[in-house]
Amino acid sequence: MRRKERVTINLENIGQKLKQARLKSKHTQQQIADQCGISKSLLSKIENGQTSSAVATLSKISEALDVPLSWVLDGHPETDLVMLPKIERKISADDENMGYSFELLANRSRFSRIEPTIVHVTPKDFNVRHEPYTHSQDEFIYIVEGSIELYYDGEKHYMEKGDTGYFKGVKPHLFIPVDNDGAKVLTVFIDD
Repeated sequence: MRRKERVTINLENIGQKLKQARLKSKHTQQQIADQCGISKSLLSKIENGQTSSAVATLSKISEALDVPLSWVLDGHPETDLVMLPKIERKISADDENMGYSFELLANRSRFSRIEPTIVHVTPKDFNVRHEPYTHSQDEFIYIVEGSIELYYDGEKHYMEKGDTGYFKGVKPHLFIPVDNDGAKVLTVFIDD
């Protein structure tokens, strides 16, 4: 019978992520410790990678910091550089109701305020989406291939390869295909 391979958990990575999340949320160690029912000393040791802790405790801390436990435990340290080779990028499945598919390019961090994405606009004859979208992030777009009409806040704007735009996502907007060639739009979502 074959034994399952054991994965070593890097306490330092876990601690760094929890500390980063706590600092980002502007909470003190004491506030988070009190919320989780643990001592400040234990939280400090966890953040510094000096002690392991039960998953239940890590789960409480993750919940208090509003970060997924899976992110805390995934074993990957936060880094300044994230490389994502083209072969490893995945395009979301087309959904005719969405009017586009997308591929995430490189989200640097759980806390990054910028999310670069390539939006693949569905060709005109296959597009059934006519209702605009809204979301909380600002959006920068660069037309990589093809052309679209950008519907924004009640007006249409023709855009072709090389054109750029920047707008508030809270206003109704939609990428409208102008032909059956489709289009690729580099979209950068920016959280305020």
